[in-house]
Parts: sequence; C-alpha cells; structure tokens
Amino acid sequence: LPLQRVSHLCALAQARFRRKRRVAEGKRRAAGEGQLLEMATMTADVAAMSGYGSLAVAGGPHQHQWSPYVMNSGTVMAICGKDFAVIAGDTRMSVGYQIQSRNVGKLFKVSEQAVLGTGGHCQADTLQLQKLMRARIVQYEHANGKKPKTSAVSQLVSQMLYNRRFFPLLTKNIVAGLDEDGVGCVYTFDVVGCIERVRVGCDGSAEELIQPVLDNLLERQHQQNRPQPPPLHVDYSREEVINIIKDAFTSAGERDITTGDHVDIWVIDKDGVHAEKFDLKYD
Repeated sequence: LPLQRVSHLCALAQARFRRKRRVAEGKRRAAGEGQLLEMATMTADVAAMSGYGSLAVAGGPHQHQWSPYVMNSGTVMAICGKDFAVIAGDTRMSVGYQIQSRNVGKLFKVSEQAVLGTGGHCQADTLQLQKLMRARIVQYEHANGKKPKTSAVSQLVSQMLYNRRFFPLLTKNIVAGLDEDGVGCVYTFDVVGCIERVRVGCDGSAEELIQPVLDNLLERQHQQNRPQPPPLHVDYSREEVINIIKDAFTSAGERDITTGDHVDIWVIDKDGVHAEKFDLKYD
C-alpha cells in the first residue's frame, strides 16, 4: 500500500481506539457516580446528625469538611405543677445509627430546687456547660451566702449561652424547679440563650413527636370546649404527670432511634429532688 494510505488507516484505528476508551470511561464514571449518589442518599441523615459533610461525587471537586459538633441526640422534657416540677431525659448517647452508650444521663442537679436537662446535644458541649455551671454556682454561693433560686439558675444559663453566641454550645436546655412562691416552673432556651418560662417543654431529637401531644393534652391549645390551664402550671397531679411522661417517652422510643434505653425522671418539690428510672426498649 502507498505510504499515505497506511498513515490514513493508522489514524482511523487510533481515533476508533480513543472513541472506545472514552465510551468505556464514561460508563465507568456514570456507574461510579450512581453508586456514590446512592450511598450519599442513604447516609445523608447520618452525615447531618454526625456533623460531617456528604460524599464527594467522582469527577467533581473534592471538598474536605470538618465540624466541631457531633450530634449525640436524645430527648428531655419537663412539666410543672402547682407545687412540683417533673423533668425527664433518656439515657442513650448515639452518633448516627451507632449507639455509643446506654447509660449517659441528661439531667444535672444544680440545687435542691433546680435541675438542668440537656437533650439533642453535643455531649462535649454538654459536659463543658455542666463544668461551667458548677464553677459559677460555687461563685454565686460564696458571693451571696445562699443557694441560687431557679430563676437565677435560668438567667445564668441564658447568660452563659449568650456569651458563646459566636461559637455556640450546641445544647438544647431546659431548667425545671420551684419559683419563689413554691410553684413549679420550667424555662426553655435556644442555643444562644433566648429564655422563656413555660408550663411544659420538650427539647431534643423527639421534640417534634412529643411537643404536639403536650400542647394538645396539657396546654389544651386545640380543645375549644375545655377550660384553659392556670397561667403558670398545669392542673394535673404529680402521678398523672409522671404517667404522661412515661407514655410520651415510650411512644417516642418507637419512632426515634436516638431516644431509648432508660428514662431518668426527677421530681422537684419543697423536700428536694426525688429520682426514679423507667426502662424503655433496648433496640
């Protein structure tokens, strides 16, 4: 064959080979992207709960992410009565679908009249907040010669959270106790310290499941033909409140995988803090 014809055939063969290689690479890339997108979809909730970003797509830019927060979740709730307050929290600590511990309490006894509960939280920030609370309570007692009231404890929590507003402590807090008149009181906060006194409160991973039930049953927000509760507390007895809390956590444990194992139930009255434990399912 002439030299020009041979060169033309070689060029055609090389072009055909490059075309086949591009098609094969495209198929492999499409298969890899589909697998990674499926994995990213399956683990998106885990990544969001643990604080890490989603998986990178093959062929795209790679972004390295790190978060100082790891959500260990869990739930706390509190209800105040005429002369008592009840606060409860589960004992499960998890990261995504992994259970790290079944015996990590979420309640912290500040005084004989006030208890701090933290749910839906980063455990490291919870421990830091409790450590700071111990130090500040000791300072308060030395400076004033008395134990802090529940209103003072709630204001202290609000100030501590607000002081960290530019790098917040990722904790969802509830303070329960008795006020100056011996009436039960509950205070709720956001992550930067906004404070509100309520009759019932719930925070954490199961808040969306429990809070509507409390609003309907105790606050009677959706019951037109029933009398409204008193302005500062609910009109239920101590035993009825404890049973409501047990039912709420039992139902939440069936739907929320980060709430379970046990429930610490602490009752605050004029005689101090009384604790009991209620078992949930272990799965």
